[in-house]
Amino acid sequence: MKPIIKHILISLIALATWISSAQTDKGYRFEGNYVVFTFNKFDYEKFYHDSSKEKIKFEDLDVDNVVVAGEFNNWSKYDWEMLRVNETTYELRKHINDFKDEFTWEFKFIINNQYWAEPSEYDSNIKLAAIKGSHLNVYNLKMDTKAAIPDKKGNVSFRLKGYEDAKRIIVSGSFNRWNEDDFKMYKVENGWELKLDIKPGEYEYRFIVDGYWIEDPSNPSKNTNEFDEYNSYINVGKYVTFSLKGYANAERVILTGSFNDWNESDIEMEKVDNGLWSLRLPLPAGKHYYKFIIDGKWMLDPDNPIKEYDGQGNINSVFMVR
Repeated sequence: MKPIIKHILISLIALATWISSAQTDKGYRFEGNYVVFTFNKFDYEKFYHDSSKEKIKFEDLDVDNVVVAGEFNNWSKYDWEMLRVNETTYELRKHINDFKDEFTWEFKFIINNQYWAEPSEYDSNIKLAAIKGSHLNVYNLKMDTKAAIPDKKGNVSFRLKGYEDAKRIIVSGSFNRWNEDDFKMYKVENGWELKLDIKPGEYEYRFIVDGYWIEDPSNPSKNTNEFDEYNSYINVGKYVTFSLKGYANAERVILTGSFNDWNESDIEMEKVDNGLWSLRLPLPAGKHYYKFIIDGKWMLDPDNPIKEYDGQGNINSVFMVR
């Protein structure tokens, strides 16, 4: 595989500092101080009617509205209605303060206020549903609003230089609902350090030095907060593999998308066994649009059913990093 052009390589190396190895959790992601619920019709095979437990296939279901229902809103079928993003995708953004003091919640999506989307038993974040201790024959999705845990092999390293005389330094951010005690940093040579394993998403954070809140002086990315001060900002991503089958005779395949300003030559894919073209690269959390350029001809990803219009008459394949 030819090397990626310099400015793309530099950006990917910088991003790799924040790469996540954590497993993706279906149905939600974190963005700053918000939990973003995401429902895509193609993610589910089973839907059950609320009263009759009638099972229907997703292709037979016309979606008029989607609601997030869970322990955090007493399983209401009406309160947390989602906004339509495209023909199959709905989202709802809720502030982390809407989840009170608990960190773990069970939830589901309900369509047209009567059909419950059933997650697969192979999804990573599921729990067998129960009523008064008796298990039901269905699953709920699990959400952990505390998106980080201390881990010596964690994907994000927080470092603060200096402050040798400080007695206690804490990392606090939207990944732990700004808890002031959870994540105590350790004294190391020339400063302080703590490694966390953080789920993919966008987060804000600050350091608490002996009770005094400061931004991260080594991180230029920051956002203004409600106190007219700054919160430091990170986007924790993960490695993604793009692949293309059936073009064994192609001479050159380029991956292009919103992540590299649709450059037509930067990211060249590699031909591997059986004519498969493949490329693995780090991407930040969020929605990404892309296409393949096969010997100069642009095309959608034939193996990805998710696509959107871009407002300029073009259709692009869509990939979510969550």
